[in-house]
Amino acid sequence: MIAHLTGLVSQVEADRCVVDVNGVGYLVQASTRTLSVLPRPPETVRVLIETVVREDAFLLYGFAESAEREWFRLLTTVQGVGAKVALAILSSLSSGELSAVIASADKASLTRAPGVGARLAERILTELRDKTGRMPTGPGIAMPVQAAGGGVEADALLALAGLGFRRAEAHPVVARIVARLNDKADLDVVIRESLRELAR
Repeated sequence: MIAHLTGLVSQVEADRCVVDVNGVGYLVQASTRTLSVLPRPPETVRVLIETVVREDAFLLYGFAESAEREWFRLLTTVQGVGAKVALAILSSLSSGELSAVIASADKASLTRAPGVGARLAERILTELRDKTGRMPTGPGIAMPVQAAGGGVEADALLALAGLGFRRAEAHPVVARIVARLNDKADLDVVIRESLRELAR
């Protein structure tokens, strides 16, 4: 199995790239998030790989960070989520956003990914709800321990939703602010600081 490739980026397309390793070009399918951070051809790159062997194909899926690869592996355990749909989800949501989406049961954010309807989104939320605690969230993003069930955090999320902010976007910010303020987490202060951070 191939775990990673280090070579020259020779080609980048909408949903894949070619990595030239000592004269052999490997076709690597990837999310738009990973493709967007690749260097321009013909610069050197190191791409993490998930190898999928089928009867009729030997497929390579590439990732810029290990968190994205771990989420790809987890997503593809859900019935109805193949590699193409998993990459579509990871193109729409970062590792941290995906953690927040599942923790807060935000079905609407999942259905924004091509190929994910309401029924499949519901299945993803149901099957992965108890598995996200151990998942990486990517660099610099705090993992929400649990969905807000009440109190200042829940009220702040409702207020921000009313102002047009997506739950997946607001949840990590609110959770971080509430944790920082601790017992001084007044609702008005949490909303004000959340708005300031979300507006950046």
